[in-house]
Amino acid sequence: MSAPTVHTLIHILMTALLPPLLLGVITKTKAAFAGRVGAPFLQPYYDLARLFRKGSVFSTTTTWLFRVSPIVGVVTAALASLLIPLGNHAAPVSFTGDLVFFAYLFGLARFFTVSAALDTGSAFEGMGGAREATFSCLAEPALFLGFLVLVKQSGSLSLGTMLSASTGSSGTGASIVLVLASLFIVLLAENCRIPFDDPNTHLELTMIHEVMVLDHSGPAFGLILYGAALKLFVLGAVVVELAIPGSTGNAWGDWGVFLAGMLVLSVVIGVVESVMARLRLRQVPSLLVAACLLSGFGIILLAR
Repeated sequence: MSAPTVHTLIHILMTALLPPLLLGVITKTKAAFAGRVGAPFLQPYYDLARLFRKGSVFSTTTTWLFRVSPIVGVVTAALASLLIPLGNHAAPVSFTGDLVFFAYLFGLARFFTVSAALDTGSAFEGMGGAREATFSCLAEPALFLGFLVLVKQSGSLSLGTMLSASTGSSGTGASIVLVLASLFIVLLAENCRIPFDDPNTHLELTMIHEVMVLDHSGPAFGLILYGAALKLFVLGAVVVELAIPGSTGNAWGDWGVFLAGMLVLSVVIGVVESVMARLRLRQVPSLLVAACLLSGFGIILLAR
């Protein structure tokens, strides 16, 4: 078996198996900050196994859209993972302009999630869908502005080249730092983490994503949880690849560095969620606009 094939298999296995562990690390970090032992690192795997052993109950008012939505969430996140180079190894799939495909894969998943929420006929879930659609209108420009900085810096419209390009001048390095901050905010917003949302609580005044999936159960809810973990892994991989552009010179060492980077990122998310409170809904747009401005300043630094 050739080396590229082996690394592609590792890419797929790591993408399939690692995402729930990131959630376990975040939960453990938050427990440590609260002075508790907390759930085991592998608790998300146990939760998924429990859900997949159960049966699903579907309301008679829902249609095929409600049943398909969890599957679309997992499939789109899995396809997006194939476009990202992991551990300084080439992405399994790469083509010019794949950054647009990458962004709108998540847009497609969001469309089905919101549509499934509306499909239930519940005003409560419709409220969550409206919030999700509103905030995504601000998160998406921040993501594209961040990608625009990387396009200008790398001269490529392919995610693989954009994320692998090393920093050069001081202006470029400062731009990358601004983009990293912007993409980290987008990561928290897109994955409904604190300060935007809290996937572990159900407070109707501030719920965004969780309110849209309240009617799912059993394997369907398990797919939603796994799809959310996969999305966190994919967007986290973008941040890690951007933050660690160098290579150790050893292919296996690069995998180790990437794995350590993902675990550190999970700890950072856990720390942020431990020291920050959830924002009021009217404050959420301000933080997303700040993410847009950070990437905008990055563009200005490159253009000067």
